[in-house]
Amino acid sequence: MGMSMLLLIVGCAIVFFVIGVAVGNVIRKKVVEANLDAAARNAESIMEGARKEAENIKREATLQAKDILYQSKQEFDKEVAESRREFQALEKRLLAKEENLDRKFESIERKENELNKRERALTNQERRLQELERNANALVEEQRRKLENISGLSSEDAKKMLIEALENEAKHDAARTLKRIEEDTRLEAEKKAKEILALAIQRYAGDYVAERTVSVVTLPSDEMKGRIIGREGRNIRAIEAITGIDIIIDDTPEAVILSGHNPVRREIAKRALERLVSDGRIHPARIEEVVSKVEKEVEKGIMEAGERAVFDTGLHGIHPELQRLIGRLKFRTSYAQNVYAHSLEVAFICGIMASELGVSTKIARRAGLLHDIGKAVDHEVEGPHAAIGADLAKKYGERQKIVAAIAQHHDDRPESIFGILVQAADTLSAARPGARREMYESYIKRLEDLEHIAKAFKGVDKAYALQAGREVRVIVESGSVDDNAAVVLSRDIAKKIEKELSYPGQIKVTVIRETRAVDYAK
Repeated sequence: MGMSMLLLIVGCAIVFFVIGVAVGNVIRKKVVEANLDAAARNAESIMEGARKEAENIKREATLQAKDILYQSKQEFDKEVAESRREFQALEKRLLAKEENLDRKFESIERKENELNKRERALTNQERRLQELERNANALVEEQRRKLENISGLSSEDAKKMLIEALENEAKHDAARTLKRIEEDTRLEAEKKAKEILALAIQRYAGDYVAERTVSVVTLPSDEMKGRIIGREGRNIRAIEAITGIDIIIDDTPEAVILSGHNPVRREIAKRALERLVSDGRIHPARIEEVVSKVEKEVEKGIMEAGERAVFDTGLHGIHPELQRLIGRLKFRTSYAQNVYAHSLEVAFICGIMASELGVSTKIARRAGLLHDIGKAVDHEVEGPHAAIGADLAKKYGERQKIVAAIAQHHDDRPESIFGILVQAADTLSAARPGARREMYESYIKRLEDLEHIAKAFKGVDKAYALQAGREVRVIVESGSVDDNAAVVLSRDIAKKIEKELSYPGQIKVTVIRETRAVDYAK
């Protein structure tokens, strides 16, 4: 009984379990189907929304594409229209140029036709002229033979005689004209020139120093020479190396000689050696110290001298480097004449003459002060001092008038009035007796050369150099040289002297022609 119940219960339980499982499956299936229906409805809703959104995007993209296409079309139409206008304008210009070329071509063709006609006419005329020339040459040749037969002279002899006659006549006329012009200008210019030069000389005077190619240092005793030389010559070598000046120790009692072309370096060496001798301490270190101090003092003195020259002449605006070069001229001499004092003298004389002539006195004084500035560096720079000075003046901002006057103050014919004034003042300053000195041998040689040049000309009887070579008087043969030829002769001699000789100042050439008639009363 119990077993049956148990089996019954188990069977019922199994039945209930199977029924429960079947019911669960049915419920789950319905839930799944419900979820699937909801998901399907949701998916359809999403798809519908996506389709609507895609359609909206498509419509917007279509509208944007149409807008872009429209704008591009408008821009393209505008560019096409502009290009069409440019092409039309270019076409018009080309048509106009083509028409001009056609007209020019027609004009050229007309001119070519005219030139051809003229060429043919000229060819015909040339033939006729050649024929006439042949006839004329035949007539001339016939007349020449007749003249040769009549005169008894060949054509070459006749030509030579005619040329000589014309040459003599031309020389005579030229000499006569030259003499007349010189007399006329001399009457007008000589008096005024003498007044101006005399006034300039009277109103200015200057001092001069002797030219020295060496400097002499006085010693307290000859024993100092040994101390200057030093052990194995170390002191004298140190002085020469630092200063660049040669020291000559010879038999001159109580003195040594300093030799060098640079006057500034020579002055530095002189002052340094004098201090060393006075101090008594002479060794390489002390030498270097003293030379350094003296260099600074000399440079300061050079600047002060340049500033003083500018102040004394009443000028302003001169470049400091030019002032320094002016100061260096204090140690430069030419033919025993101090160039610094000479430059001041020339500046004042230029100013005086400019005032008398009514031109700018400041420009004249400025040109006179700077005219020999090239001599401050002519031992360092190659070339004539006038050209060097002109380059320096131009470099440091001087006006063209000043530069030209400096460059031309040794030319035969200066181009400007200031060049003439500087040349005249330079000659006045250098030419007066005592201003310059020269070696006795060179002086005698210059006088001999002067007389030799004058005697080399035809018709000269005697020649004498006078006034320390400032004048040469030439006595000519009166039978071979007339008055007019004497004028030409003086000019020819002067030109040859300028070409062959080197001399300070100027040389006057005087040609003397004298005729004497002698008879005796018996």
